[in-house]
Amino acid sequence: MRWEDFRTSSNVEDRRGEGGGFRMPGGRGGLGIGTIIIVGLIGWALGINPIVLLGGLEAFNSMTGGSQQQAPAPQTGPTGAPADQLGKFAATVLAQTEDVWTQVFRAQGKTYTDPTLVLFTGSTRSACGGAQSAMGPFYCPLDQKVYLDVSFFQDMKRRFNAGGDFAAAYVIAHEVGHHVQNLIGILPKVQQAQARASSRAEGNALSVRVELMADCLAGVWAAQANQRFQILEQGDVEQALNAATAIGDDRLQRQSQGFAVPDSFTHGSSQQRVEWFTRGLKTGSMQQCNTFQAGL
Repeated sequence: MRWEDFRTSSNVEDRRGEGGGFRMPGGRGGLGIGTIIIVGLIGWALGINPIVLLGGLEAFNSMTGGSQQQAPAPQTGPTGAPADQLGKFAATVLAQTEDVWTQVFRAQGKTYTDPTLVLFTGSTRSACGGAQSAMGPFYCPLDQKVYLDVSFFQDMKRRFNAGGDFAAAYVIAHEVGHHVQNLIGILPKVQQAQARASSRAEGNALSVRVELMADCLAGVWAAQANQRFQILEQGDVEQALNAATAIGDDRLQRQSQGFAVPDSFTHGSSQQRVEWFTRGLKTGSMQQCNTFQAGL
């Protein structure tokens, strides 16, 4: 992936080295893959944590035996594009998402508000609660920030054989996809629907739709960024598809427990994730990413 010659975003908050060992609030309640966080293997699957990120689902979780605690005050850190290689990479990908989504929103007569990318080490706090490396990257709609421990990219390569610049860019673009969903009103509607859900399986199914749509939006970003900046090199698309395959709920569950339980999926199967990312990549159209065509 070509990225070194492009601008970096200043919407980066660097908290690396400031981790205070903060512990996640809440100790019970599953996310459909066993527990709230399964450190390592399943932790990577949690691109967005439905319990701590969609506030309405906390109410749903409490109905099914989960606990609910007030989140502590969020932390802050220095802002601006980092000087190190990984920080520059993340800031460059973020800048490209800003350029693409600003143009897409403008074409629809709308205004795109840039999210902030928070880089941290180990653990930090967000307006949605605790952020830990084991959770994987996630988006908090309450403060409109993407949280990322860049060591996660090393974990991708080591644990899932899903390394490469474009695979890492796909991860960032997926989280920015959740920001797009928030701006167009999808996340608040899902929050309300999950609060009304009669079962955990129903809540999980809504979460799957959110995640697959974010995969598709990541594909839209890739298509339009390549059209504008020619970022893709040979093998890049295969990197992203490999990453999408590696994080399918079915594959992760079989690796961790030997079998898959579809009702517990929160992000979708490997096949679904590949299909929706590919749809966005091939069409470059946000309108092709609606996983809620039947409504909410």
